[in-house]
Amino acid sequence: MNQEIQLEKADGIATITINRPERRNAINYEGWLELERLAKQVDVDKSVKVVIFRGAGDKSFSAGADITDFDIYRSDSKKAVAYAATLERAMKTIELISKPTISAIKGFCLGGGCELSTCTDMRFAADNSTFGIPAAQLGILVGYFEMSRLIRLVGPGNASYILLSGKRIRSEEALQMGLINGVYPVEQLDAFVQELASFMAPLAPLSQSRHKIMMQSVLSNPDLANLSESDHKLPFSNFDSSDYIEGRQAFLEKRKPRFRGS
Repeated sequence: MNQEIQLEKADGIATITINRPERRNAINYEGWLELERLAKQVDVDKSVKVVIFRGAGDKSFSAGADITDFDIYRSDSKKAVAYAATLERAMKTIELISKPTISAIKGFCLGGGCELSTCTDMRFAADNSTFGIPAAQLGILVGYFEMSRLIRLVGPGNASYILLSGKRIRSEEALQMGLINGVYPVEQLDAFVQELASFMAPLAPLSQSRHKIMMQSVLSNPDLANLSESDHKLPFSNFDSSDYIEGRQAFLEKRKPRFRGS
């Protein structure tokens, strides 16, 4: 087991921690492989309802891809293609987790760490956070999918500012851009994210997973052109579920519903 990427589960909440504080939680090649593996694991684990991504300590969510890997995995274009495929596979797997995902960000959130955070559904940051993608300072390029996620969140103007200036931005500016959902004092962030995850954990799994599918459809096809028959039926599919019956009955009986995801 990779101790540098850790998984903890409690009360329906899975927490995946990048545990390399001495390296500002930079992610090495093995780390991307482990992130992919754990993302697949929590996705199929029916006991998991919400997934939190975080970095160990208060000083860094992740400073990005570990630059010490570059000589081995990114020393030329051929190697870089293989490395990028591994990185993007991990990010895509995180993006496609069928449960709500949250990035809890403290300190540095740079490069691949910032790109990783854009794969989650929500991003909440501490007031000590710093964001940036310093690709131009290293003479490298981000991938198309990473750029697409960034533009979806902040728009082309802000994406240009982040990528072409290479500057680091503070959490309040990141909030104004739409890169994150909220900013909290560093000592309060964990409690806020935990409370939010605990609030979401009992909610209807079919609503959560199918809303995520619909969001991806809208993002990839904004005009909703040429939707398949199953796409058209998806917004109405929950009405045939046991969870819909339970939710309606619980409302009438003034009690909390007990959803089963079926």
